[in-house]
Amino acid sequence: MHAAGLVTDVNEQLVGVFQNPALLLGIPLALAGAGFMSLGAQYQHRGVEKVEQLTGSEGTTGLSGAQLKGLLRRPSWIVGTLMLAFAIICQLSALAIAPLIVVQPLGAVALVVTTLLNARISGHAPTRQSLVAIGFCIGGIFLFVFLAALYATERPIDDIDLFVILTVLLVVIIVLGACWLLLRRRMRALFYVTAAGILYGFVATLAKAAIKRIQDGQFDWLTLVCVIALIAAAAAGAYFVQTAYSSGPPDLAIAGLTVIDPIVAVLIGALVLGEAAAAPLWVVVLFVVAGAMAVWGVISLAKFHPQILSESQELGFKRGSDGPSTDSGAAPGQ
Repeated sequence: MHAAGLVTDVNEQLVGVFQNPALLLGIPLALAGAGFMSLGAQYQHRGVEKVEQLTGSEGTTGLSGAQLKGLLRRPSWIVGTLMLAFAIICQLSALAIAPLIVVQPLGAVALVVTTLLNARISGHAPTRQSLVAIGFCIGGIFLFVFLAALYATERPIDDIDLFVILTVLLVVIIVLGACWLLLRRRMRALFYVTAAGILYGFVATLAKAAIKRIQDGQFDWLTLVCVIALIAAAAAGAYFVQTAYSSGPPDLAIAGLTVIDPIVAVLIGALVLGEAAAAPLWVVVLFVVAGAMAVWGVISLAKFHPQILSESQELGFKRGSDGPSTDSGAAPGQ
C-alpha cells in the first residue's frame, strides 16, 4: 500500500509539473536565453580574437591582466557581454516560474544556433562527424533530463542541503584552481569548457535555491551566502569561458556548457536534494548511458570540429595522409 501510494504521489506531481501554467512562459524565456547565449558567445569570441591580435599573444594558458583590460575596450566583446546579461535575466526569470529540470536543458538550443552562426562567419561548414557529435550532445542531455523530469521528486531545500552544496562547490573551486595553476600550459579548450560547465551547473542550482528561498520568505544569512557563492562561481566560470574562446571555437564552448551544466545541476538535485529517490534501477542505468553519450559528443566535437581540423593543417607536422614529395628536384629518401 505504501509503494502504491508513493507511485500515485509521483504521478500526481508529474501531472502538476507539466500542467503548470507558468511553464508555458518559462519555456520561451529559456529559449530566448539560449538565443542570447549563442549570440553573446559569438561576439565575445570575436572580441577575444581581436585582443589577441592586438597584444600579439595568445591566451590559451589563461588571459593576462592586460588582455582582460583590452576586452573592456572591444565593442564586440561588450555587445556579447550585454547579450549574455540578457541571457542571464531570461534564465533567472525562467527559473523563478518553472522547474530547474525543465529550464536547464533548453540551453542546448544555443549549441545549434552557435554552430550555424560560427559556420557562416568562419566559413568552416559543419562536417558529418561534427554534426554526429552535436547530435550526441543534444540527444544525451535531453534523454538525461527527460528521465530526470519523469522520476524527479521535489522537497523543500533546507539549510543542510545548502551547506552540502556550498561545501562541494568550495572543493570544486579549489581543485579547478589547482589544476589551472599547475597544468594550465598543457590544458586546452576542453579543460576550460569542462570547468566552466561544472561551475555553471552550481550557479544554476544556487540560483534556483536562492530564488525558491526568497519566494518562501527565507532570505536569511545562509541565503545571502548562497547568493555570494553564486556570484563567485559565475565569475570564475566566466573567466574559464573567455579562456576557452581563446583556445577553441565558440560552439565548442557552448557544447560543453549545454551538456555539462545541466548534468551537474541534475546530479546535485539527485544526490543532494534526493530528487531521484523514486527512480528505479533501469532509469539510473539510462542516466549513466545518456551522460556518457553527451560527454562523448563534447570530446568528439573537440576532436573533429571543422575549424580545429582546418587550423591544424597549418601546423608543420608530417601527417600520415601526406603523400611523398613530387618535386622533381627531390631525390628519393631526402
